[in-house]
Amino acid sequence: MGLLSSLSEEYRTVSIIGMAKNAGKTTALNFLIEEAYEEGIILGITSTGRDGETVDLVTETEKPKVYLYEDTIVSVPSQLFDLAEAGLEILSTTKYRTSLGELYLCRVVDAGYVQIAGPVAAADTRRMCDEMFNQGVDLILIDGAIDRKSVAAPESSDAVILSTGAVLSRDIKKVVRETSHVVELYNLPELGKGQGQCDGVDDVTEETLVRKLISEHIEENKILLVKTSSGSTEESNLTAETLDLKTGLGSGRYINEAIDETVKYVYIPGAFTGSIINDIDPAKFKNVVFVLKDPTRIFMDAILWKQMKKRGMKIKVLKNIKVCAVTVNPFSPEGYSFDSGLLAGEVQEALPDIPVIDVRR
Repeated sequence: MGLLSSLSEEYRTVSIIGMAKNAGKTTALNFLIEEAYEEGIILGITSTGRDGETVDLVTETEKPKVYLYEDTIVSVPSQLFDLAEAGLEILSTTKYRTSLGELYLCRVVDAGYVQIAGPVAAADTRRMCDEMFNQGVDLILIDGAIDRKSVAAPESSDAVILSTGAVLSRDIKKVVRETSHVVELYNLPELGKGQGQCDGVDDVTEETLVRKLISEHIEENKILLVKTSSGSTEESNLTAETLDLKTGLGSGRYINEAIDETVKYVYIPGAFTGSIINDIDPAKFKNVVFVLKDPTRIFMDAILWKQMKKRGMKIKVLKNIKVCAVTVNPFSPEGYSFDSGLLAGEVQEALPDIPVIDVRR
């Protein structure tokens, strides 16, 4: 059984995201499309931006085309429809618009190359996927063409395939470190799905109540403090207090001042950066859990992340991200490369529970 067959048994929608441009994301997409064709899996293909062009519009480097087989369902904007080398049947004109015109939902009737694009908003991507499933697809692959953080968000898909490679660094150890760092972030524990008993307190019960409080205030889109008047996990002893701050950026010292001995959880709706955490007294880390919407809100490199964890920083998310596979590209457009087997082996050793493949092999 190939990678795609095993994925199709567990997931309905899978996003492919790159650690950086030229990490081999489009090559991975083409590999999976070919595997689907060989195994009789009907695919839906969409994107969070434009993909399939022969030259990267940002870096001006050559990139692989996207080749689609018969019966694939694909989203194509009106301005790119006539550029398709494949034969396309328009199934419907959707309500989603892009900078390249309204999106068509198409069926491939003659195999060939296609420039694909899709909705930018995660909610629209979900609705587009529902329309594709109504056309009988077995699995949808979402290409993260522009905003990799956005496409990684858990509301966009059931799981992600992470593409990494030599483009990240000439140092193979750094490539492995940064890749495993992203996977660690994506796999952060979810609030309310904790580890059970801890120091005589039922974390799952308390976190379920905290999650409920956050959900009651989440539309306010402000930083929220969850306080307790005692060591009890009774709901009546947990209270929520909003700060007049919609983001933690530039507000670390205000958050620090607001954290007293009664604060147990701090929900931050926006970005969570090193500048925020650096302004908070590390002595407060052992009593506070920072809660984020999802891991894409975290902007810290592997070194800073490790330093903060050693200082006691604890983070949980409302929804984490399932990484179902990692693809590696040993070649960099700058002309250097790694041994393919060595790179795949190093990444696999760092991520023993996740399939790691070099799709060029």
